[in-house]
Amino acid sequence: MGILALAADERVAALRCTDDTLSVDLMDGRAITVPLMWYPRLANASKAQRENWQVCGGGYGIHWPDVDEDLSTEGLLRGAPSPEYRPAKSARGTKKKPNASFQRTGKKRQPLKS
Repeated sequence: MGILALAADERVAALRCTDDTLSVDLMDGRAITVPLMWYPRLANASKAQRENWQVCGGGYGIHWPDVDEDLSTEGLLRGAPSPEYRPAKSARGTKKKPNASFQRTGKKRQPLKS
């Protein structure tokens, strides 16, 4: 039994950038969309600076000369944000006071009456 492996071509075919996302179309038809905030240099760049990009690295990279940013399709496919990216702190690590209705009172339970 054989396995059919499609030929992946991870070279850059096209790029689109909005205020919120970066989308890269690959030669093999796949598209990668990631949050623009993952790349602070691009997020802080003007629209004109984001539109001034070049394919580099034999087609596997993207370079923005105005902001000195370089990304690879490999990194985008892995979902790797820039080392400069600092996510906002979430409330997940904060302790909340427990709901008083679920706290133990120290009283013994009364048996149920039949």
